[in-house]
Amino acid sequence: MRRFPLTMLGESEFLSSPPRKTVRFGGTVTETLKKYKQGDTVDYDLLMTQLADPEIKDAQIINWLQEFRGAVAQLTKDFEHLVSIILNLPWLCRSLMVVEEYLAFLSNLVSAQTVYLRPCLRMLVSSFVPGRIVIQENGVDISDSEDEDENLPRNFDICHRALQMIAKYVPSTPQFLMPILVEKFPFVNKSARILECYVHNLLRITVYFPMLRLEILELVMEKFLKLDVSASRNDIEDAEEAVEVNNGLSTCAEEGLFDMDEDEEKQKVHLELPNDMMAHPVAERLDVLMSVLLAYIKDICYVNGELVLTRTKELYRDLIVVFDKLVLPTHASCHVQYFMFYICSFKLGLAEAFLEHLWKMLQDPNNPAVIRQAAAGYIGSFLARAAYIPVITVKACLDLLVPWIHHYIDNQDAGTKAYCDVALHGSFYSACQAVFYIFIFRYKQLLNGNLRKGLSYLQNLNFERIVMCQLNPLKVCLPSVVNLFAAVTRKYQLVFCYTIIERNNRQLIPVVRSSTGGDLAQICSNPLDCFFPFDPYVLKRSKKMFDGIYRVWEDLSLDVQAPQKIMKQDTAEDEEDDFLKVESLQDETLGITPSSFESHMQSPSSVESPRAVFPLHHF
Repeated sequence: MRRFPLTMLGESEFLSSPPRKTVRFGGTVTETLKKYKQGDTVDYDLLMTQLADPEIKDAQIINWLQEFRGAVAQLTKDFEHLVSIILNLPWLCRSLMVVEEYLAFLSNLVSAQTVYLRPCLRMLVSSFVPGRIVIQENGVDISDSEDEDENLPRNFDICHRALQMIAKYVPSTPQFLMPILVEKFPFVNKSARILECYVHNLLRITVYFPMLRLEILELVMEKFLKLDVSASRNDIEDAEEAVEVNNGLSTCAEEGLFDMDEDEEKQKVHLELPNDMMAHPVAERLDVLMSVLLAYIKDICYVNGELVLTRTKELYRDLIVVFDKLVLPTHASCHVQYFMFYICSFKLGLAEAFLEHLWKMLQDPNNPAVIRQAAAGYIGSFLARAAYIPVITVKACLDLLVPWIHHYIDNQDAGTKAYCDVALHGSFYSACQAVFYIFIFRYKQLLNGNLRKGLSYLQNLNFERIVMCQLNPLKVCLPSVVNLFAAVTRKYQLVFCYTIIERNNRQLIPVVRSSTGGDLAQICSNPLDCFFPFDPYVLKRSKKMFDGIYRVWEDLSLDVQAPQKIMKQDTAEDEEDDFLKVESLQDETLGITPSSFESHMQSPSSVESPRAVFPLHHF
């Protein structure tokens, strides 16, 4: 940890040399403590009063601290109140000499009296957020604004230096520190600046206390998820649209197009926000925090612009543990999971490792159904949206997913459960939807170069058998995905889905049946509890980190309105029917995130796969 030059801390001239004799009352600290134990509390009370004086000078603080350093052996638990007053001294905002003397006192105190380790750590952690300035008028608080002290980064540096210094004298400091970090975490409804400062300092601790990194990342992600699930993508977009409409009305008013009262106009203009600020208050806090997290990931992995593979792999391993424990079981999170999307962009081997990890979860029957379905959703969304994943990796994943689907069909066709039922076959339907989703996003790359070779590859996937099987995945998968899949496969004559879609539309969707496959017991408007975790990212500041690595949706309506006659000549009737089907897709949008998952999903069990699907050769 660097030390600060005298000029940086704004030293006053009279403190550039040892402090002069100051006027004070009472005897020395040693004498005062001795008298107190003998029952004479006059000097002790006077000492407490002087230390608590808000007008105390730097020179006085230094003199006191020097005496306390010589008397730390006497500062037993009997003097806990006195020590608490010392720990509450405003030392961070003082001169360099006060800071150095205070740090020396802390090191002596924790060395001689370990009972004060926790209070010292609490004091330092409490300084990880900006102070508050309360302005009073006639005894009434009229302001509670955040302290915009320009020396805030300097104060944070000193606190981290103090923590490292204490750890040298008390090696067990990290294990005592972690519960305090949890305890002191600000409420998530605090301002973005308070949360930003605290999270920044937590992540900074992981640099010099690496043994705490996993626990700190879990703590941070848990708080992030609380914000994320409380602000849906629709709510955030509605708030942004409201501001845009408001700004438009304000502009019209200025141009005289509408009559507006002066008070109303002021109210409208007041709602205008900077370009990079979110209108939704929860989204604003999350945006700031995600920016901090993503910057931290990059700073850990890159040194002087070069990727450090060892550090990157270590961080990836911690992040995947957090992902499994907190993120994967959480439905309806819109943004937090993007930390995996971001780190995987650093190296193809990381992306392949992530896909392998998800694949193991999907195919393992010992995992809960909701976890397997979520894993399938992540596979599909990741392969569709990650622009840095090459088509060869997409094919490798399809070569795993599609045979698994066919194998599942083989096992069910001969059984008594070969009927459409999400409760029984949720993992199957999720895998099918992932394949359909990947296909409609990446089919151009799969066909690029050699069209006939690409078509041959897609034909070998045998989509026709999948969509026509008795499990009927087209009936369960999301309509937006099914319609686009049908349009593209119809264009290239891979499979004709519309007959099945029309038949399904005339039927109700069975979700729960009796154990004997009897009558319909429940109907659900959202057939598949699945979502696409990498739907478009809408937080303004942190979104910039994904420029160039995120694949945006390209409208397929024009591309698939005129089916090409690749394998055989179509009839005019077929062409007209296909055009009408695809024309209706213009109002369809991808990026719909159903919210019908149970909020209390269980964490996946850790089961080793018998083989590695994606060897980490890129490492």
